[in-house]
Amino acid sequence: MKTKSDDEKTKTKADGMTTKTKMADDGKMKIKGKSDAGDKMKATTKPRKGEMAGMSGKGVMVGGAMMTPDKDIVDNAVGSADHTTLVSAVKAAGLVETLKSAGPFTVFAPTNAAFDKLPAGTVNSLVQPDMKPTLTKVLTYHVIPGRFTAADLKNGQVLTTVEGEQLTVMKSGNSVMLKDAKGGMATVTIPNVISSNGVTHVIDTVLMPAN
Repeated sequence: MKTKSDDEKTKTKADGMTTKTKMADDGKMKIKGKSDAGDKMKATTKPRKGEMAGMSGKGVMVGGAMMTPDKDIVDNAVGSADHTTLVSAVKAAGLVETLKSAGPFTVFAPTNAAFDKLPAGTVNSLVQPDMKPTLTKVLTYHVIPGRFTAADLKNGQVLTTVEGEQLTVMKSGNSVMLKDAKGGMATVTIPNVISSNGVTHVIDTVLMPAN
């Protein structure tokens, strides 16, 4: 196989087919091929929005900070002034290393205001050492294995969380809501915050597992 490439173009010959690949500035990839017998093929591919964001280095503003695709989920969350309670809870539960691993993960991230909706004293109680198992259950109920952008979520879709219980997606147009095991509802306020090891969706209510 012979390959000649520069930053944008690649020419490859293998198995009787000569293929030319060109990457455009908008992320589209154009592929043209011609076999020794004269057969031709042509295709154009376009990356998904999340992939393009990662390639371009563009980010999303959350809590006064820019969330960028080159950082992992935890490092991005640490920068958000709206997620200090969540970050403290993740640290208290010992989940930092898990959420910094390769994943990918989809995280529904409650804001400080979402935690403030809980009964008085709930957060202070959950971060106590003897409550670590309960806190871990609540936090892992907000994490889905795999990478799901808002476009991937469908109305009525059932998501199985890392905690083991399920969330139900309720979608109308571009609006995404989640129904938890107790019937509570959370709305996605900022979707598609792309990180190096997954995607985060900011939500306005803490989701609660059944047990």
